[in-house]
Amino acid sequence: MDGTRGSWAFTIALSPGETWTCTLEGLAESAAPTPFAPAAREDRPWADLQLASADSDFARLVAQSEQDLARLLLADPEAPGDLFVGAGAPWYLTLFGRDSLWTARMLLPLGTELAAGTLRTLARRQGRAVVSATEEQPGKILHEVRAEAQETEDGTRLPAQYYGTIDATPLWICLLHDAWRWGMPAEEVAALLPHLEAALNWLVEYGDPDGDGLLEYIDSTGTGLANQGWKDSGDSVRFRDGSLATPPIALCEVQAYAHEAAVSGATLLDAFDRPGGDRYRDWAAHLREAFRRGFWATDEHGRYPAIALDTDKRPVDAVTSGLGHLLGTGLLDDDEERLIADRLLSPGLSDAFGLRTYATGNGGYNPLGYHVGSVWPHDTAVAVHGLARAGYPDQARHLAENLIAAGPAFDSRLPELFAGTARSESSRPSPYPASCRPQAWAAAASVALLQALLGLDVDVPAGRVSIQPVASRLLPLTVTGLRIAGHELSVSVAADGSARTHTAAPVEVYALAPDTLPPAPDAA
Repeated sequence: MDGTRGSWAFTIALSPGETWTCTLEGLAESAAPTPFAPAAREDRPWADLQLASADSDFARLVAQSEQDLARLLLADPEAPGDLFVGAGAPWYLTLFGRDSLWTARMLLPLGTELAAGTLRTLARRQGRAVVSATEEQPGKILHEVRAEAQETEDGTRLPAQYYGTIDATPLWICLLHDAWRWGMPAEEVAALLPHLEAALNWLVEYGDPDGDGLLEYIDSTGTGLANQGWKDSGDSVRFRDGSLATPPIALCEVQAYAHEAAVSGATLLDAFDRPGGDRYRDWAAHLREAFRRGFWATDEHGRYPAIALDTDKRPVDAVTSGLGHLLGTGLLDDDEERLIADRLLSPGLSDAFGLRTYATGNGGYNPLGYHVGSVWPHDTAVAVHGLARAGYPDQARHLAENLIAAGPAFDSRLPELFAGTARSESSRPSPYPASCRPQAWAAAASVALLQALLGLDVDVPAGRVSIQPVASRLLPLTVTGLRIAGHELSVSVAADGSARTHTAAPVEVYALAPDTLPPAPDAA
């Protein structure tokens, strides 16, 4: 052995029927220590999730994902009972605002305990002052926490506690609202309302520094992240000709998160008799109109929202997966959602093993580009969920089945991202060399797909749950381990789409009649 490299050679002579075994044990030391301790698997804040499906690939994907998520659990040293999921191994096994929030949101069908732990862990570190070096602002939810500052060869230097993110704050609000709907105890929600009010105020007072009604970002330090949405690589925000956008940048999906957060936050304020709801509903309405005026572009296939607006408020007109994040958020009207549903299923975006981040017709497209042509499982799952919420089950099924088909290539452990090669060109997606695997929101994507394909919508405060299964090759299926307001929910869906449910939760369960389901088209 020499440092981290070495080799062993053995000469083995075996007679017929004899065996030989070698066991190698190693101790790894982390090169990037985290301030958070791993949680024991038995402390995971959800029950066993069991899925039996006509599609065995999907059942294996869900089972492996649940195991990986349990291994990524971390505890807050300030409150060891509060658990969250670290973003991914090996590079990001720590608290990431956006990643941990999306993961907890996708896992709400397994219960609200993980969401509660994630919300509280981030609330303890919510911004309290304006600190330019870390991009902290009052009410802002942070981007990441490390044990020490991070430096890269390109000159990027991120403080140990870094707030350079435009979307974590609205996503925190959305998670709190959704967890409340899934049955998070009222007293736990109430304890977080001061943090909710601070986050809502950040949207209005700090997220929109130029007052145009939209959230935008710019790296104010000169050494932080140039792009501060989830596509945070330096070349991810481009025009259709491949040229880069100049900041400040207003991302399309961030406007959707902000709109949903303002409306959802207002709903929570009303429900808990707190003032301010009308202010944020009015703000959301203005944002909606500002988006309609500024973001829509046109090409030979029709109208679509651009990925962003640049410093001159020009639509950055690349066609991207960001469209999927707009659906079901209330930002768009029915006709606009129809245009996006159609565009998402166009070959340039969706003929791969999932949804490409960047359509093939854009300048600079690269199927192995980090955010310019690859497929990210969580990104596809967000689009599937949005399509289902917006009333496009067939499109949701198409994208979901494409992503599920990628599972066997990775032994049912979906990586952070993989190549956006067309399915017609390869029977297996190519891996991205430095991808995290396991990765939190990639693993959580399988649960998000399950929720979307079940058509499962939960509103515990209103006392109702609805289920509207999507006709697909997954049927028949049976799932146990789902939880609503602390009670188990089991669901069985027959091949004809008829559903049976059982739960002791204090809700009425409504199922759509099977004969209203669309026929199941052949898988793409």
